[in-house]
Amino acid sequence: MFCCEYPRDTVQAAGPDAFTYLHSQLSQDLRPLQVGDSVWSFVLQPTGKVEVLARVWRTADDTFVLDTDAGFGEVLVARLNRFRIRVKAEIEVLPWRCLAVRGEGAEAVPGLASWGGGVDLLGAAPQPPDGASTGTAEQLLAARVDAAWPQMGSEIVPGDTIPAETGVTGVAVSFTKGCYPGQELVERMDSRGATAPRLLQRLELAEAHALEQQGLATITSVAGRVALAYVKRSALPH
Repeated sequence: MFCCEYPRDTVQAAGPDAFTYLHSQLSQDLRPLQVGDSVWSFVLQPTGKVEVLARVWRTADDTFVLDTDAGFGEVLVARLNRFRIRVKAEIEVLPWRCLAVRGEGAEAVPGLASWGGGVDLLGAAPQPPDGASTGTAEQLLAARVDAAWPQMGSEIVPGDTIPAETGVTGVAVSFTKGCYPGQELVERMDSRGATAPRLLQRLELAEAHALEQQGLATITSVAGRVALAYVKRSALPH
């Protein structure tokens, strides 16, 4: 088990309308969230393209903390403020840090559930858990690639990527919650059983390079001999 810095931007939405407003804006259903629970969600543009992939953590009845990859906190704030008209909720950036805990035994550490079976420690001054070795950015990247988890700026480009391409709609989208901006594209592809023109895949680096040279894939992240790549539908196994 290792622990290392996980560059994240953190945003808080607090106020009597925080729940209803966020629920109306996110792709995920927030109604089951109890205080202390968290869930992944897309924040979409009205066109259905991804603006931000974020985790939503309910820290009080009327307070939610959202964290996303570093460099995209202001994007998240701007998108949430875009439709915040006569809404009694304040949205602000928090100067928090995030520590990622990964590897064998990580799931037993108290924290926020994260990709790869690990947990994240999010707060003003999170502390490494007992027994964890000091990890590196390279180890975290390898764990992310192994989990095929998309990162903002690498696998997700705001205004360009659609949810169905990313491989995480199963954990970031509710298909029963009702309306939210961008829902039409997400629901249409799901109801028709449509496959996105490309899909994020974890591949051996040699295979990814071969597909890229043929114009069938675009490599987005590399960790050792493994890569994440968007592979065209025509090149996917049937």
